[in-house]
Amino acid sequence: MARKTCFVTGTDTGVGKTIVSAAILEAAKALGKRTLAMKPIASGCEQTPEGLRNEDALMLQAAMTESLSYDSVNPIALAPAIAPHVAARQAGSHLTAQRLIGFCRGVQMRPGDLLLVEGAGGWRVPLNDQETYAAVPRDLELDVLLVVPLQLGCINHALLSAEAIRADGLRLAGWVANHPHQETMDCEQETLTYLLNHLDAPCLGVLPWLEDQDPGDLPKALARHLNLSELFEN
Repeated sequence: MARKTCFVTGTDTGVGKTIVSAAILEAAKALGKRTLAMKPIASGCEQTPEGLRNEDALMLQAAMTESLSYDSVNPIALAPAIAPHVAARQAGSHLTAQRLIGFCRGVQMRPGDLLLVEGAGGWRVPLNDQETYAAVPRDLELDVLLVVPLQLGCINHALLSAEAIRADGLRLAGWVANHPHQETMDCEQETLTYLLNHLDAPCLGVLPWLEDQDPGDLPKALARHLNLSELFEN
C-alpha cells in the first residue's frame, strides 16, 4: 500500500499542477522512493488508437517509477477542454466524489512510497451541482500540496486556497512556487517573502521557467529545484 498519498491542487487552472507533480515524482525518484500518480479526471483529451489520452496524464505516467495502466492513471478521460462537470455532462456522464474516491483507493492499494493525486483547476472546482473536487481529498483525509504561480494576484489566491483547505479539515503539507510564464512578475521576491511568512506550510521549492528545454526532460530538470525532506519527514 502507498505509504504517503498527497493531493495536488492549484490556486487556479493553468498554474502548472502537472509539471510540478511530475517534478515532485522525479525528485522523489532521486531519493530512491517508489512513486505513483493519478489524474482521476482529465478534460481536453485527444482521440488516439488506444482511446482518449491526455498529455498531462501521460506526463505523470512517464514520471512515476511504478507501472500503472493509463486507465488507472486517468480513469475518466473527457474530450472537451472545459470544466470537468460540464465536459462530463456533454459526454452523458455524471461525476461523483464517491466514484473518484473508489478509483483513488484502488491505486492506494498498490505498493509504493508516494502517490500523488492531481486535481483539476483549483480547490472548489465542481464535480456536480452538489459536490466539489475538495470532497475527494477530504473523504480520503489526504495531505494537500498547493501550486502557486508567481503572477499578479497570487498572494490572495494562495491565502484563500490555504484557508479553504484547512477549513475542510485537511493539512497543507507544502507548497511550490511555479513560473508558468516566461515573464518575471514585478516585485517577485517581495511576493515570495510574504508567502513564506504567511502560508504557514513548508515551501518545497521555487521552479524557474526553463527556456528551450525538451518537454520530456523538463520534470527532471525542475526536480533539482525541489527539496522534499519535510514532505517525507511528516
